[in-house]
Amino acid sequence: MAACLACHGDNGQSTVAEIPSLGGQPVFYLSVQLYMFRERIRNIEPMPAMMKGVDDDDLRRMAQAISGLPPPSPSAEPANPARLERARALIQQHRCDFCHNENFSGEQGAPRLAAQREDYLVKAMREYKSNARRAYDPSMADVMHPLADADILDLGHYLARLR
Repeated sequence: MAACLACHGDNGQSTVAEIPSLGGQPVFYLSVQLYMFRERIRNIEPMPAMMKGVDDDDLRRMAQAISGLPPPSPSAEPANPARLERARALIQQHRCDFCHNENFSGEQGAPRLAAQREDYLVKAMREYKSNARRAYDPSMADVMHPLADADILDLGHYLARLR
């Protein structure tokens, strides 16, 4: 776990730009992500190298331990009410809360988005939109396709401030 927490932060709370906080993520989601790194389906260094030689049982234990870390705290930066309202409308229109839960705590294969680092959220959504990031479920590419970059920025702003 020490290697994980070196980048993803003490107790799973990232302080590194574009590196996600892992605390509070669903176990199944984490298991799938670790598997994808191990199998080089997601090839973001140093993750595949760190997963080399990790068997399925260790992978499950790692996911369980990481999931048990506390979820991140919302961004302390002030919220822009107009951006929050635009994001709420986008969430309703695209049904983001269907997979990620109404409070964005995540569900099985969908990650927790509430209080995630804003820069990471924006990076991930841009990667889904461009197909640079693949998920085991193609729905994110479909959801992201019609969104403009301003929409992505508003969603990141909103989600980073959720409790």
